Amino acid sequence: MKVVTRFAPSPTGHLHIGGGRTAIFCWLLARHFGGEFRLRIEDTDTERSKQEYTDSILASMKWLGLDWDGDLTYQSQRKDVYNKYVDKLLETGHAYYCDCSVEEVEAMREVARAKGEKPRYNGKCRERGLGYAEGRVVRLKVPAEGRVVFDDMVKGPIAVDVNELDDMVLRRADGMPTYNMAVVVDDYEMGVTHVVRGDDHVSNTPKQILIYQALGLAVPTFGHVPMILGPDKQKLSKRHGARAVVEYQQDGLLPEALVNYLVRLGWSHGDQEIFSLQELVKLFDGKNLNSSAAAFDPDKLQWLNGYYLKHTPLDKAVELTRPFIEKSGLSLDGKNAEAAISLYIERASNLNDLAEQVKPYLQNIEDVVFEEKALNALDGQGKEQIKNVLALVRDTEFTAENLEHVIHDYVETSGVKFKLVGTPLRSALIGLAGGPSIHLIMFALGKAETIKRLERALA
Repeated sequence: MKVVTRFAPSPTGHLHIGGGRTAIFCWLLARHFGGEFRLRIEDTDTERSKQEYTDSILASMKWLGLDWDGDLTYQSQRKDVYNKYVDKLLETGHAYYCDCSVEEVEAMREVARAKGEKPRYNGKCRERGLGYAEGRVVRLKVPAEGRVVFDDMVKGPIAVDVNELDDMVLRRADGMPTYNMAVVVDDYEMGVTHVVRGDDHVSNTPKQILIYQALGLAVPTFGHVPMILGPDKQKLSKRHGARAVVEYQQDGLLPEALVNYLVRLGWSHGDQEIFSLQELVKLFDGKNLNSSAAAFDPDKLQWLNGYYLKHTPLDKAVELTRPFIEKSGLSLDGKNAEAAISLYIERASNLNDLAEQVKPYLQNIEDVVFEEKALNALDGQGKEQIKNVLALVRDTEFTAENLEHVIHDYVETSGVKFKLVGTPLRSALIGLAGGPSIHLIMFALGKAETIKRLERALA
């Protein structure tokens, strides 16, 4: 059997990290078994669905590396397809027309509540044999007795008595199918074999299984993953640092770090924490999904991102950092970008942070903001050391190795403590009293810029 999974977001907002994690699980399961991963946009909520959100969701999927198979499906374009299946249920006696008003149905529910029963539609129109008329809905004729049983990939066996369910609406009075009807039709026509989604959908699953059975269709395997909680074990919210995928991209996270982190929030392989995408595809078979909710830890995500950043090749790091540099009106062009970024890539936790740290190398020295400690280092004694080193580097071939020798030899022969040389030099060059080695700063700035900045400090 070919494994086919799907991800079906609603374009009523950006892709949230909870949805992103579900998409990753579905993608990995399909890729592990060499199957298909399908993408469907559930845009039947015409008032809240927006094209900008669809575009954002697709961009986030591509950024995460989650490619999909086949055509992108939009539910809003499939009304006729859904109604064909509703009509089939009417023809086979598995569904019926109902003309009860909203007020009547609510009154039925109130009566049930008063009796201590589950509030539901009482089946008034079930045997009336009504035909089509404008304003009538179509309801599923739920079996009078029995249980809906399924083996959840995450939660194990689940059984629901049909008496807990009512004759749900399949087609509304306006002719639009309901969510559960459309989902069953779409998943069947896409050939979906495994439905992995959030556990807020557990209550929908028995209803959908009844629709599958009424249509005589094979029921897919279901897996419901717990929601992600905040560090305080409460529902994840913005105050916990949980935002849309696109916001993490804008903050300078790497997609491989976010994928790795989200997968581990609900799945494990021994004690291993760091996985390449290739490893995840090889190992993720749908087992070892956690049945309990995991807590989101922003600090751990930043740590993991820092790990991936440190292991990013320098040329790639330059290109990844470029848009964050350009956002502040600066440019990497004509600069020794790799040398500058190499000084901070192991200290930064994200691309935004990295771009901020290399700014002093890209700005005009007049625009560099000097910290107070750096300004204090440019006193008379500091200027004396700058003047002496400047005289030496003017005639030096600018390689990192040569510059290291020049500064080392000067400190040795002058008998001055290195701190009294290094601090004013670093202050003059990048406006900071602390930071990378002096020779590496000079090499990253280049000869002309180094001399210019040292001369300005003396002036």
